[in-house]
Amino acid sequence: MIGPVALHGGGEFLPGDEPFLDALLAAGAARARDRSIRVVVVPTAAARGRPDLAAANGVAAFQRVGAATGRAVDAVEVRVVGAASAEDRGLAGELAQADVIHLPGGDPDLIPTIMPGTNAWAAIGEAHANGAVLAGASAGAMALASWTWTPGGGMGGLMVVRGFAVVPHAKAGTWEALVGRFVAWAPDDLGALGLAERTGVIEEPIEPDATHVRWRVVGPGEAFWMAAAGGRTVTARSGERIETPVIPL
Repeated sequence: MIGPVALHGGGEFLPGDEPFLDALLAAGAARARDRSIRVVVVPTAAARGRPDLAAANGVAAFQRVGAATGRAVDAVEVRVVGAASAEDRGLAGELAQADVIHLPGGDPDLIPTIMPGTNAWAAIGEAHANGAVLAGASAGAMALASWTWTPGGGMGGLMVVRGFAVVPHAKAGTWEALVGRFVAWAPDDLGALGLAERTGVIEEPIEPDATHVRWRVVGPGEAFWMAAAGGRTVTARSGERIETPVIPL
């Protein structure tokens, strides 16, 4: 059974992000069953900066939340940060065994550039197909969608979720301005999913003939859904749901 996708607006691993991290662990526990929940933090998007720090923050945060909630957690870094590490079969083997795979933030062009066609991405796909949670925060979430923007302009994402782009660090007071910039660069038929910091959405199970995906909001901020560039925005808070259309392969 394929696992859920989780998308997060940034500020990952900081104080206040515990509800979202615990929701990821709860979803990962379904695959782990009676053993420790194996979490891998993959700092690909931070490759130009401090991937060691990004991964260490993630590992510590998952361990802290697991201890606080009574969940047994085995969290590790899997440092895929370039072409060579993306093809490393040992690292790929660790990814394939994960219950939760987390892609933290950084530069939004790196994951879509480094991952496609590699052993690492094949292993992530294998784990996800077998029930692992696939989570991305900020640039990590942007990369999992249909389209992302970079300092050099827009580029295609990994298409794990289709039909929209993720807009991280979203706030009610600045959403209108963000949407204005989004409309200026996005393809006309592309939706926008805005997520506040320390706030994310987790995919709920979908029926084979469903026309929409339901996402549960978790965290202190808001989620904003705009079905097409320039359209009406739907806002949801923690515990509420938003729906995005199913886009065929």
